Amino acid sequence: MVRLFEMWLWLREKGQSLVEYALILVLIAVVVIAILTILGTQVSQVFSRISSTLGGS
Repeated sequence: MVRLFEMWLWLREKGQSLVEYALILVLIAVVVIAILTILGTQVSQVFSRISSTLGGS
């Protein structure tokens, strides 16, 4: 009976870790999307300038 209880606790902790890792991944994804949304136009402008400079020479 004690062994069964130990296995149940181990599985419960394993599931909890999985949820924590999933939450961290979601947070990272949201931050990356926010940064790309904010900086997207600036990066596009830089590539446009580079393209026009290379095409003009």
